Amino acid sequence: MSGAITCSAADLATLLGPNATAAADYICGQLGTVNNKFTDAAFAIDNTYLLFSAYLVFAMQLGFAMLCAGSVRAKNTMNIMLTNVLDAAAGGLFYYLFGYAFAFGGSSEGFIGRHNFALRDFPTPTADYSFFLYQWAFAIAAAGITSGSIAERTQFVAYLIYSSFLTGFVYPVVSHWFWSPDGWASPFRSADDRLFSTGAIDFAGSGVVHMVGGIAGLWGALIEGPRRGRFEKGGRAIALRGHSASLVVLGTFLLWFGWYGFNPGSFTKILVPYNSGSNYGQWSGIGRTAVNTTLSGCTAALTTLFGKRLLSGHWNVTDVCNGLLGGFAAITAGCSVVEPWAAIVCGFMASLVLIGCNKLAELVQYDDPLEAAQLHGGCGAWGLIFVGLFAKEKYLNEVYGATPGRPYGLFMGGGGKLLGAQLVQILVIVGWVSATMGTLFFILKRLNLLRISEQHEMQGMDMTRHGGFAYIYHDNDDESHRVDPGSPFPRSATPPRV
Repeated sequence: MSGAITCSAADLATLLGPNATAAADYICGQLGTVNNKFTDAAFAIDNTYLLFSAYLVFAMQLGFAMLCAGSVRAKNTMNIMLTNVLDAAAGGLFYYLFGYAFAFGGSSEGFIGRHNFALRDFPTPTADYSFFLYQWAFAIAAAGITSGSIAERTQFVAYLIYSSFLTGFVYPVVSHWFWSPDGWASPFRSADDRLFSTGAIDFAGSGVVHMVGGIAGLWGALIEGPRRGRFEKGGRAIALRGHSASLVVLGTFLLWFGWYGFNPGSFTKILVPYNSGSNYGQWSGIGRTAVNTTLSGCTAALTTLFGKRLLSGHWNVTDVCNGLLGGFAAITAGCSVVEPWAAIVCGFMASLVLIGCNKLAELVQYDDPLEAAQLHGGCGAWGLIFVGLFAKEKYLNEVYGATPGRPYGLFMGGGGKLLGAQLVQILVIVGWVSATMGTLFFILKRLNLLRISEQHEMQGMDMTRHGGFAYIYHDNDDESHRVDPGSPFPRSATPPRV
């Protein structure tokens, strides 16, 4: 804790007269006890803040589940919700066994960590269990992004394999590069050993989380191919709309709420004064980060609302929700180091990036039921570029440590080095995830473990793979609603809308 109380018995002894040494030892002992109490309280406050942030980020899994469920057709609802549950469950085990060690275990070459497997020799002097929980919540968020891209046509075993591989290896290596103090592109390295003298700035993961999940989903969807009926033979796109706009909106608001743990929580500590004795400290940076997150998302939502209205002639709530999330994904990298007005610019451009990526996807007949690759991959990449343009020198020094001459945003007068580091981050993430996840999805396809059969896809995965629909369509106790042999629907009921 900065500003700790110090006491020297020798200094006090000259002022206390008879029995000076004993009195001085007593006073210093009492002051030392008080100082330890303050230090313990600071650790408790910081760890409580981080745990609360971890709970918020974990709540985003419910948001992902609801968003995914509403964005798919009713016949695949149970399948997509189950995959979201297993992203968290499988991700928890594999991140514990391998992922955390690869991400934050000390390394010698800056490529991959090699300590703390299965949390051995943990806690460490620099990390406690709250930090592990927080980073696990981030890892499963990346896996949740990918599940949306390959929804409605993927075998269940493929979900388990890719989710475990992504959270246990692919994502942790990327987070080590940019977030671990000894990662090769980390901004926390010594000043003379940073990439372009600055390191890549990705505060809460526009690249580390969103691009990783989006690029992984891109390869999964490309290798699988589009859903049946998504494109006509002539190439015209057919909308296969999700079955519940209500669930989409519910999921979006849950994700919005969780983002206040995702971005502000990435400070990991709150009790850090910037200027001793003032009311300005890390708590102010946390508040600014929350405001920037809000402004970017709101701007992107409104831009998407009017942009899609001009393009399609409709006010579409699903498009607005995706635009909002695109704004959040973009600001995640620079939320702590930019001014609020710049966050508005970020959200505006994120909406245009999302609309453009969706148009491109239609032209090349790419099918992503949740627009996950476009939203998280495209807007995440824009978010990294945005930092290289608008990062403010003052905020960089507060968040990442004061360094004379540290490069900052190009448009803020800081030169092009930070932008160069951001572009390097984009390239290496695309290359790494493509090489690993693209190869995995290709192997799964060759082993016939990736895509379900055409018959099962048309019938719906809930009935063919999970034993029933997610919704109750009839009373099972009613004798008039017995099921015909060989038919998934009761005699007196019409099939559910798919």
